[in-house]
Amino acid sequence: MRHRPLGRSGVTVTELSHGTAALGGLYAPVGEEEARAAVDAAWEEGVRCFDTAPHYGLGLSERRLGAALADRPREEYVLSTKVGRLLVPAPGAVGDDLAHGFAVPATHRRVWDFGADGVRRGLEESLGRLGLDRIDVVLLHDPDDHERQALEEAYPALERMRAEGTVGAIGVGMNQSAMPARFVRDTDIDVVLCAGRYTLLDTGALSDLLPAASARSVSVMVGGVYNSGLLADPRPGASFDYAPAPPAVLERALRLKAVAGRHGVPLRAAALRFPLAHPAVAAVLTGGRSAAEVRDAAAMLRRPVPAAFWEELRAAGLLPPDAPVPEPAGGPAVAGEEEADR
Repeated sequence: MRHRPLGRSGVTVTELSHGTAALGGLYAPVGEEEARAAVDAAWEEGVRCFDTAPHYGLGLSERRLGAALADRPREEYVLSTKVGRLLVPAPGAVGDDLAHGFAVPATHRRVWDFGADGVRRGLEESLGRLGLDRIDVVLLHDPDDHERQALEEAYPALERMRAEGTVGAIGVGMNQSAMPARFVRDTDIDVVLCAGRYTLLDTGALSDLLPAASARSVSVMVGGVYNSGLLADPRPGASFDYAPAPPAVLERALRLKAVAGRHGVPLRAAALRFPLAHPAVAAVLTGGRSAAEVRDAAAMLRRPVPAAFWEELRAAGLLPPDAPVPEPAGGPAVAGEEEADR
């Protein structure tokens, strides 16, 4: 699988990366064996970049990912985690964490902390849960309501840790593009993980984040390429951005599916391939909760998408005219693909 650089950091990631929110029981429980099988399948498919966070299952995702990678050569993979939420024990708490999206016991509570000390403490605790002595990529996680502290305290702390060699690359991970674009313009981050804002259904990042990233040589990893599942299986009742899809959005997804069908292409394949055509995008990140879902994503990324498909999307007004599209199989490499396979 191809590797691409993260900005000027020296860290490289596979163009398909594995997000592990599901390992923390996102929406529904995931068993230990199923979680391990998903990571094993990713490794067997050539994936060498794994993303997690304390938020995912109150640390369960980090613990499971660390255990699944424990017998893998450390120099062969890149691991990304996040800071900004500290996990504080909640003795005597009962019930589950589904209010925050995770089917796990509510053993801890999350405390927002984008202070310098909180960032260092959060990273140390993540290292403990992962069983590692270093983390390759550290992201400020969802600082939407904490922008000033994230810029003035958390970011300088990450910059110092990068200078010390404690971490390899630093950045921000969010479900929007406007604030990450400000981080790109006003700081010296290496990477942005942008979820759901550069997809076949939502190209919002094309107007702010992606131009800024290109100008500053910052890499973007695109998560949420299926927009919570709607692009994986467009149908009434499907989710879009963690809620039932509005009728207009569902209608657009069904039109995309119809075009894909006319060209003999699974819509999942087009959804995965599309973001990688932009020169600022280093990787797409998917979150399979089973080995089968992981293998499907890898197969879809390998699936050729004909130029005529993208042409019809443009002609139908389903794709902005300035959105880069992948070259057909055998054509010139998309930006970054000149990187040798490793």
